[in-house]
Amino acid sequence: MKKFLKNYASIIAMLVGIVGGCILGAFFPKTETSAGATVLKPLGTLFINMMFCIVVPMVFASIAGAVANMGNRKRAGKIMGITIGTFVITGAVAAIIMYFVLQVYPPVLTPWTDIPSEEMGEYASLSTLIVNFFTAEDFVGLLSRRAMLPLIVFSILFGFAVNMNGGKDSIIGKWLEDLSAVMLNFVKIVSFYAPIAFFGFFADLVATYGPQITTDYARGLLAYYPLCAVYVFTAFPLFAFIGGGKNGPREMFRHILKPAMVSLGTCSSVATIPTNMEAAKDTGISKDVSDMVLPLGATMHMDGSCFSCVLKIAFVFGVFGKDFGLDMLIPVILVAVLSSVGMSGVPGGGYIGEYIICSIFFADQMALAFPILVTIGNLVDPPATMINAAGDYVVSFIVERFVTGKDWLEKHLAAKK
Repeated sequence: MKKFLKNYASIIAMLVGIVGGCILGAFFPKTETSAGATVLKPLGTLFINMMFCIVVPMVFASIAGAVANMGNRKRAGKIMGITIGTFVITGAVAAIIMYFVLQVYPPVLTPWTDIPSEEMGEYASLSTLIVNFFTAEDFVGLLSRRAMLPLIVFSILFGFAVNMNGGKDSIIGKWLEDLSAVMLNFVKIVSFYAPIAFFGFFADLVATYGPQITTDYARGLLAYYPLCAVYVFTAFPLFAFIGGGKNGPREMFRHILKPAMVSLGTCSSVATIPTNMEAAKDTGISKDVSDMVLPLGATMHMDGSCFSCVLKIAFVFGVFGKDFGLDMLIPVILVAVLSSVGMSGVPGGGYIGEYIICSIFFADQMALAFPILVTIGNLVDPPATMINAAGDYVVSFIVERFVTGKDWLEKHLAAKK
């Protein structure tokens, strides 16, 4: 019992915070005359802001350090290639699964009549998106979580430059490795506050969205939430088995709880990077693999977002009374992968996923479709982020298997004994 409490005390505390927040939010919902439990939102905001402050230096140190200290540059390229390929494949599979689920269980049965209009807000042009995908305007622009992809590109190039200048034997190489270790310890300190943060997060979430969840959007959520649960307990073990062999699923479930809780509580893949790093280290995944896969995954691995993208398209098709038949399969999957995997995390994009959906499928009804898409995105954000972020850790099993060898996990478990 003592060992159990020592290993799982932080997770139990997080669960208590989540349940307590949900109960409080249900009893004190937000109304026209009262803020209800939403007044506790700052408790969660403090935590996510601290995590965001950690993430930028941590991503830079981990990726740049991994590339700089890698003795084999060919290995680095192999890790990146396998990682990105896996992200695209799993995203497409997720989109196909959701598509056929919604063929059986459409989210909207009767077209809506009175649909409120809402301004779309700002979004970047396609050329700006392409530029922002790879770069920031200056160095200062990299020092923000909103520039994660440019930061990753910069970190990779910086790491190769250090590698060419002496690599792990250079002063900068050693500094990057040490900085990465320091940031992991920083995470452990901040994590003591997590249960209080999650109490505030979920009190605000339930108080704000409770009424909507039980009304117009309930049918869509009934398709989405159970599918996420099924995906976690079927696809995740399958990925872990492919990557880690017969012991993969067991080890994955042993270590995935903490990243899953953090992602569910913060609704941020980026904020989950530190806990994913911890889980990967405890599982025996190579540091160079986790240091590259997990930051990349925070901006590119979006299986949960592929689910939600297909749900959004099907939902608005139903709202406008359009046919969501099998002839839409290919374009829907392409848009889901592009908007969720390719364009997620692009600075200057705003609600780029929703805008892509509107511009392709609802160009003449954009002002009406956009607020509906944004609302669905908000309602499914917690489980979507959990699938996205916790899935980053699971994908690292697959990358490790193809980079290091199929018996990597067996060797790690044998070494622990």
